[in-house]
Amino acid sequence: MSEQPINCEPLKSLVRTVPDFPKPGILFYDITTLLKDKQGYAALIDALAAHYIGKDIDLVLGIEARGFIFGPALAYRLNAGFVPVRKPRKLPAETARITYDLEYGTDSLEIHLDSIEPGQRVVVVDDLLATGGTMEATVKLVQQLGGEIAGLGFAVELDFLKGRAKFPEFDVFSLLHYDE
Repeated sequence: MSEQPINCEPLKSLVRTVPDFPKPGILFYDITTLLKDKQGYAALIDALAAHYIGKDIDLVLGIEARGFIFGPALAYRLNAGFVPVRKPRKLPAETARITYDLEYGTDSLEIHLDSIEPGQRVVVVDDLLATGGTMEATVKLVQQLGGEIAGLGFAVELDFLKGRAKFPEFDVFSLLHYDE
């Protein structure tokens, strides 16, 4: 695999837009149409991996649920382990939990207490960077367990929501950018 940056703009043609989902006025960027395209999915994973190759990544964390789509494939490409970050009561062993605010209410995430060793270099992946709330909570879990954030990776970033601004100290890498 080449370590040169991969042009991901052609992948945008594989993303379906769905107006008024999940509510009126929202334009939803549906990546399931990209995922079912074998060349598109491979190019997406290759582009994510190219960004992190050579950065001594120990673990890739995937946030439930769509981070699970990218995390294991990326971990494989980086010769790293994979760790799931789950919704509450889905993991069988002792966990660390964080509760965070949503637009209307709260949500929680959990990770096994023994999933990250202090000093391990971690990349966290998810499908979408919007406001950054879910990723912010996950970063706090990683730091609580002593992990070092080596990067935050996304398939899609909604630039107009400015979620990236929550992470000025981290390498934030997104493949597909949308301005509206």
